[in-house]
Formats: sequence, C-alpha cells, structure tokens
Amino acid sequence: MATSPKPKYDGLIFDFFGVLTFNMVEVISYFEDREGLARGTFLRAWSDPRGQELFRQLELGRISQTDWNSGFAALMGVAPDNLMARYLHDAFPAHQMLKVAQQARSAGIRTAVLSNSLGREPYDPYAGFDLHGTFDEVVLSSEHGMRKPEPAIFHLVLDKLGVPATKCLFLDDSEENLAVAHRLGITPLLALDENVAASRLCGLLGLSGL
Repeated sequence: MATSPKPKYDGLIFDFFGVLTFNMVEVISYFEDREGLARGTFLRAWSDPRGQELFRQLELGRISQTDWNSGFAALMGVAPDNLMARYLHDAFPAHQMLKVAQQARSAGIRTAVLSNSLGREPYDPYAGFDLHGTFDEVVLSSEHGMRKPEPAIFHLVLDKLGVPATKCLFLDDSEENLAVAHRLGITPLLALDENVAASRLCGLLGLSGL
C-alpha cells in the first residue's frame, strides 16, 4: 500500500499580523479612510523615531496599549480613545492561511505563531482567533520581553516546537524578520498575498491544497 512521502519540513512558524490576518497595508489604508486622514499618515508616524520606539516598547511589554494609544495618536493628530481597536478594525482572519496551518498540523507538522504583540487590553487583537486550539505553540513578544527580529525569540519558538531550524519554515510579511530567520537556518517565505502564500506553502509542504 502506497504511503504519502514525509514532508520536507517538520515545523511551520507563522507571523500573526499581515499573515494570519488581512494584509496590513490594506488595514492601514482602511483605517486612514475611516479617520479622514491622508494616505501615508500612519506610516509617517510609524517611521518617526518616536513612533518606532512606541511600537518597540509595546511589543516588549514595557508600556501599556493605552500608553501606545496616547503616544501614537499624538503623532497622527487623532483622538487616542481605543486607537488600537480603530487601527486594527479590518485585521480579519486570513482564512486560507489558517486552513493551511490546520492541514499542516493534521499532517504531523509542528506549528507555531510568533507575533510581536500589540497588547491585549483594552483591545485584544487575538480574541477572534483560536490560536491555542489551532497551533501547537503561541509566542507573543510581550510575554517574553523580546521581539522580532531578535534572534533570541526565534530560538525560543524553535525550542518550544522541538524542531531544528533547518527543518522549519517561517512566514512573515517583513523582509527584515525573514532575513534573520534565514541566517539562523530557517527557510523564509515572504507572505504578502494570502492566496499566493497559501498556495506556495501547500507546494512546499506537499499538502493537497485548498
């Protein structure tokens, strides 16, 4: 009786925002439209050293989401009230990617989410996702005091998965994060378009597709 070939990879690591959610460029554009902001307003605030530091401190768990709301709202000139929820309003689940993740796990591949956390209160961006039910491991940066692209957080998720770097695939929408993963021996996969990335992933893992 013929058996399916063993997958080339034993581990699969997903970024959260922009990979397991809608594309973040679109999420930001919809946010700016709702707020009546000129396109590019969010990214200008994000690229400002003060904006970069606000994100870094939030992702490391050193400031609260409310602190981020106040600081980042001032950079954009908008009201701070529950800004994170307003910003991530359209970060809906990327259902194709989630289906592939479930398929991979059913095939015996260890799966993980590795996310630079944006806080969980007053707004929890993970609430609409059954991450712990869908994935073997969930690593949120704020819970460990380290963040991508620090190599240490990649080593942490590999240890939790119990899979060597050379047997892992990593999907992210950040080329900087992918470059660090690649230097550690992890196979990187840029995920900007949900359908394209899901199809490529099925091919790499030898899955039947969706």
